[in-house]
This record gives sequence, C-alpha cells and structure tokens, in this order.
Amino acid sequence: MSFFIVFCSSLLIFSYSFLSFSLESELVHYLILATAVPISLLALFLGFKNHQTYSFFYIGIIGLILMTLAVILGEGNIGESGERFFTTIGSLIVAFAHFQNHRACKNLECDDVMIKYNIKRY
Repeated sequence: MSFFIVFCSSLLIFSYSFLSFSLESELVHYLILATAVPISLLALFLGFKNHQTYSFFYIGIIGLILMTLAVILGEGNIGESGERFFTTIGSLIVAFAHFQNHRACKNLECDDVMIKYNIKRY
C-alpha cells in the first residue's frame, strides 16, 4: 500500500514536465485534490479504526472540504487570495488531523487493534 502511495505521488510530480502542466493550471489543482482526498480519507479512517477517536477524522474531513471548496469555487468566485486561503487553511487542518491521528495510533498497542479488526500489514 505504501509503495502504491509513493508511486502515485511521484508519478504526479515527475509527469509535471512531461505533460507540460503549469502550476497555474486548474488541472494540476484537480489532480492534486483527486490524489489527496482518497489517500487522506483512507489514512484517517484506518487511524479511526485503531483509536476510535472521531474528532481527528472529522477535523480531517473539514480540512478536505475547505481544500475542495477552493478548487470548486475557484479564483473566479473567491479570488486568488481566497483560493489560496482556503487551500492553505484546509491543508494545515488536514496535516494537523494526520499528526493527531498518528500520535493517537502510536499511543495504542496498534498490533492488538489490528488483530481485532483483522487489518493486514503489507
């Protein structure tokens, strides 16, 4: 699973020059969001299954919603500064949720929880 995440993320980064995308292109924003949302949801959900703390999952969802709103509303509706604001705040919230999620998982005996929920490590 981690190989898949690293491969897909690096593919997006290295394809930048090959596909001649501009960082200003809306397509780049959509691709990054399409990559970030499923990976973040999976990580937050698996963490929730381990530590059973809803708050980190909901905080992460709020951050993902802000990032999605930035792309959906776009520069035309909320301006460039509004788009940057929503993206930056949303990203920081998601990063905070991942950090708290990771910290909560480290404080548990995750192996016991993984056995309980039949989660396999790859």
